[in-house]
Amino acid sequence: MNPNNEKGLDEADVSREEMTDVKHPEAFADRKTSSAAVVEELERKRTMDEDIEHHHNAQDTLKGAQQATDGEHSMTIREGLRKYPAACGWSLLFSAALIMEGFDKAFLTAFFAFPEFQLRYGEFQPKTGEYEIPASIQAGITNGVNAGQIIGLLVNGWLADRFGYRYVMLGCLFLMVCFIFLQFFAATIYMYMGAGVLLGVPWGVFQTLTTTYASEVTPNVLRPYLTSLVSMCWSIGYLTGTSTLQGFLKMKGQWAYRIPFALQWVLPIPLAIGIFLAPESPWWLYRRGRIADAEKSLRRLQSNVKEEELANTMSMMEYTIKIENEMETTSSYWDLFKGVNLRRTEITVLTYVVQELCVPLVSYIVYFLKQAGLPTSMSFTFGIIQYALAILGVVIAWFLTPRIGRRTLILCGTFFMASTSMLIGFLGIPDTTKQTRLAYAIGSILLIEYFVFFITCGPIIYTVVTEIPSNYLRTKSVALARATYNLNVLIYGQLVPRMIQRAAWGWGAKSGFFYGGCMLFGLVWAFFRLPETKGRTFAEIDILFKNGVKARDFSKTKVDLATQTVSRDGEVVEAKYVLYV
Repeated sequence: MNPNNEKGLDEADVSREEMTDVKHPEAFADRKTSSAAVVEELERKRTMDEDIEHHHNAQDTLKGAQQATDGEHSMTIREGLRKYPAACGWSLLFSAALIMEGFDKAFLTAFFAFPEFQLRYGEFQPKTGEYEIPASIQAGITNGVNAGQIIGLLVNGWLADRFGYRYVMLGCLFLMVCFIFLQFFAATIYMYMGAGVLLGVPWGVFQTLTTTYASEVTPNVLRPYLTSLVSMCWSIGYLTGTSTLQGFLKMKGQWAYRIPFALQWVLPIPLAIGIFLAPESPWWLYRRGRIADAEKSLRRLQSNVKEEELANTMSMMEYTIKIENEMETTSSYWDLFKGVNLRRTEITVLTYVVQELCVPLVSYIVYFLKQAGLPTSMSFTFGIIQYALAILGVVIAWFLTPRIGRRTLILCGTFFMASTSMLIGFLGIPDTTKQTRLAYAIGSILLIEYFVFFITCGPIIYTVVTEIPSNYLRTKSVALARATYNLNVLIYGQLVPRMIQRAAWGWGAKSGFFYGGCMLFGLVWAFFRLPETKGRTFAEIDILFKNGVKARDFSKTKVDLATQTVSRDGEVVEAKYVLYV
């Protein structure tokens, strides 16, 4: 038997067939046609088998994604904490970078009211008889820091997609250590300004990388808590930084402000060790095609989870990315402004802007109150109380968010901030420097504002901006939104010092009219354009946007993962790509 004879014919049979072919060529042609038909039939069957296998795989993926979605919808907070304790811990570690940033940035505006810093770097103001940092230089410092943050945010959108969250964080912590040296040894106010610009770059990275990491390593039920936690971390940092400065108020000489600078070196090294050991975001790994690594990362983030639940989570990730591939979503900055992503980018960016519209006066509370006529020590005390209330406010927000929802909290908070800012404007009509009671009243209103801000729109915005973008564009979208936020900070950085400083424009508390009016514009936009994403998985949010669901209908629209359609009141809503709905 010839081993190469696949049909099992012996040599004589082959010879006889060849002889027949010569004598009867029509028989050869018939057999040749028959062989081609067999090959064609075999190819058709193979293709059919592949289609069936692909169909079964697609069905398995959809089934797993649906089960994972149903599991997230029914998951309680206690169950989420039991299944994802490691994810919570690693997210806390990443967010701790914002405690460090808040500690550092507390010095930025508070030093403008710090006596020894003013004496060393300020100029004598004949109008007030005191040493002060000129309003133009104050604006230059805050704007320089914000410009650095914008650079960091935009670069982060590219770096995080390419290298992952962990390595970008480690690089920025190293830069922090280096740039603090420049701040510590600053010989002039302009050198201090330059150090602020450079420090702004890693600060910009921290502002988005921490929230996107938290949103991608935790289930839907825990996402509002761990993304809004970044707001609490900032407040803890600001509280610690302001308290530190108050402790050095009575100290004389350059070490009164240099020691606080040196304290900024405490956190970067332990944070870097922890982040080096942390798992990478499984969503980032899956987007990069590293499926096995994504599964390993999920195993490190979860505990007490069955293999079937792990497989379902992987299926949900696969199905979500499949939806976005069908929508031709990629990960370039240009894609933020194409098709349905344009609407998602608008919402992400302007949600951040609404938050910034609410904070110009409260962010300058220490300097604002000093200009309003309060003693320096009392101004710092108000600042400390403000940040303590912010921490308490975030805790209260954790209880309200699951019950009220993101959209309602943002609308209520913006309305309250607009109303009270207008009230501050009316209180500023008399001369507050001659009526101390009015200054204390304004300070009290600012504290209440800050407290309500951190119960409502302050922390929950960090959840919304990580839920609205697609998975491919999440990092870049949040980075662009935060960069726009900082662009508004640049504008406010020019306006606020000049408005409230008596030696400049001298508007004082009357600035509340201007900022209250800006908040009203933000309130109108949020009412018509901001959707409710409470209880939605990333796949469901993709489908809602894909079908052009109106912002005010998000909460009452049902999503069908299998058909990628939406229905309301039992009727299927026709899909349409629209920007303004």
